[in-house]
Amino acid sequence: MAAALLSASTLTCLRMAAAEEPAGNGEPVAKVGADWQSWRANNDVADLPSAQRGARNFVSYCLGCHSLQYERWSRLGQDLAIPQRLLEQDLLPPGDKATQYILTSMPAADAATWFGKTPPDLSLMARARGRDYIYQFLKTFYVEPARQTGVNNLRLPTTAMPHVLSELEGLKRAVFREVASRGADGQITRSQVFDHFEQLAPGRLSAAQYDGFVRDTVNFLDYVSEPTQTARRALGVWVVLFLLVFTWLAWLVKREYWKDVH
Repeated sequence: MAAALLSASTLTCLRMAAAEEPAGNGEPVAKVGADWQSWRANNDVADLPSAQRGARNFVSYCLGCHSLQYERWSRLGQDLAIPQRLLEQDLLPPGDKATQYILTSMPAADAATWFGKTPPDLSLMARARGRDYIYQFLKTFYVEPARQTGVNNLRLPTTAMPHVLSELEGLKRAVFREVASRGADGQITRSQVFDHFEQLAPGRLSAAQYDGFVRDTVNFLDYVSEPTQTARRALGVWVVLFLLVFTWLAWLVKREYWKDVH
């Protein structure tokens, strides 16, 4: 639970940071995040080091709340070429065995009480929502002191999940602009539309490093959603080549059988 919930001191920092205006120097500020809906994960499941780092990231920051109920530790170690010693030393929770499924230690009933809902299993999240969805979700948290967790999210508004990666990314707030539109009845309605992010406090990682951290995590979740996809794609090339050769041979046989007919 400690890895999932924001501490009281962190919430205090969120509220203080949100109340402060960043000092300006008169120069125009780039609108960071204005194009967030076009962000793409661009991950590669065949990139083994990336998937290994993603496994480390998941165990460190996600396993406290989320499970991978269709993946075994032993299968993870085999597919990602993680030696048994390192698997047991660095990834397996105390008391777990390599033959067990990857399950969180958080009781579902307690999670529902604390968050209002049970955190979802992430085994098939990359297939259900898409890699880009997860990538955008992890990069669009912003400070909102009025919420219980102190944050909100552009990809999934009113999410119950705290920003557990805030120590890495830092704190940022969302700047909205008012947009007026006229409806079919002629009435003018005004709505708040996201404009850009403003950084309030730095994290332990630079923007580029945090982006790499998120991509590695998405890469790992993409692997978990279909552990055999790399092998399937490699096999698919040989299947297509076989079909091409078989088609050519079948055409030669057909021509031999029908040569006297014409």
